[in-house]
Amino acid sequence: MGGRAGLLAGVDEAGRGPLAGPVLAAAVILDDRHPVKGLADSKTLSSVRRERLYDEIRAKALCCCVAQASVEEIDQLNILQATLLAMRRAVAGLRLKPALVLIDGNRLPPLDVRAQAIVRGDALVDAISAASILAKVERDRRCAALDLEYPQYGFARHKGYGTVEHLRALRAHGACAEHRKSFRPVAEVLR
Repeated sequence: MGGRAGLLAGVDEAGRGPLAGPVLAAAVILDDRHPVKGLADSKTLSSVRRERLYDEIRAKALCCCVAQASVEEIDQLNILQATLLAMRRAVAGLRLKPALVLIDGNRLPPLDVRAQAIVRGDALVDAISAASILAKVERDRRCAALDLEYPQYGFARHKGYGTVEHLRALRAHGACAEHRKSFRPVAEVLR
């Protein structure tokens, strides 16, 4: 049950709201001896700053893991349960077992370690900020890859969110394999 004394993991997700692609979660255990300066909620940082911090977090953290729940799992379980599943996978994928896991938000996945949910944790806890940055950068990179596979949708620009451009492309081209069929705008196109 217990993890290594004093090790704290921060967990956050990226991609709950978009109409396409997986939901990602990251778990990060930072190293107090090698602090990462400038950590903040990933949504408040420029993409260039996020990319720089991503590399620094990867280099300095004691360990980290990014995991996902697939589009199929999102459609099967629902977005909340799929997000919790991705979070559980991220924590399970850590090389070191933390004594405490702090998770951004108000819901906890089932874990075999002590955990606490912290609303707005991505702005309050460095380890959660770091997790938020890893999850967001990884998800943005996946959207760039999706854009190469399905250029007609513009994934590199809107990251799968239901923008006017994306909804227009969805109506013009129908849904692709990466669209979440359980999300209303996609379901409407499939009728």
